[in-house]
Amino acid sequence: MCGRFTRFHTWSDIHGMYSLLPSEERGRNTEAHYNIAPTDPVEFVVNVGDGSYQVMEGMWWLVPFWAKEKPKLPLFNARSETADAKSAFRDAWQKRRCLIPASGFYEWTKAEDGGRDPWFIHLPETAPFSFAGLWAHNKTLDITSCTVLTMPAAEPLSQLHDRQPVILDEDAYDEWLDPDTPPDDLKPLLNRNLDSELIFHRVGREVNKNTSEGRELIQKTG
Repeated sequence: MCGRFTRFHTWSDIHGMYSLLPSEERGRNTEAHYNIAPTDPVEFVVNVGDGSYQVMEGMWWLVPFWAKEKPKLPLFNARSETADAKSAFRDAWQKRRCLIPASGFYEWTKAEDGGRDPWFIHLPETAPFSFAGLWAHNKTLDITSCTVLTMPAAEPLSQLHDRQPVILDEDAYDEWLDPDTPPDDLKPLLNRNLDSELIFHRVGREVNKNTSEGRELIQKTG
């Protein structure tokens, strides 16, 4: 699964990953975040036509377009195996797919003292990457939101958890975001990912607190 993540690369780094519109946003910058939690605002990338990408912002906890209130179910993750059939995600799967830029994410294991030890998971040299995601806009509640797609964990992440987020290879971005991609091609597309390249190390338990922030949260400990 994906319960917390980081985005600390500069806007220039993020801009370089996508063909963003408008072009003048290249000079924009955003604050680094080392402990993004569900319901926090996040940025995500969508296709706005002609293959062009644009950044939107919304809550990391999907609120379906038909919801009358914010869902109590934890909709910050969506299982890629069943998202196309679930009422909460079906419309977004068909029409509103997105990419969520990140620098890393956290997973937890149970420690001998009964506590939960967090692990920081990232690509080599902490290169920026994109989660495969879905997004929605609820007009009634005036909420734009998104969710991170997950899949069964493979090595090396299966050492920590049985689920992991889908981190798409850049060569799959266009097809994933393209609203005209055939539905039967979407699930196979998620296999074009970078999950096998991930590495991880244990970090301090300060990250377990929603209020904790700062680069020290990703520093190796133990």
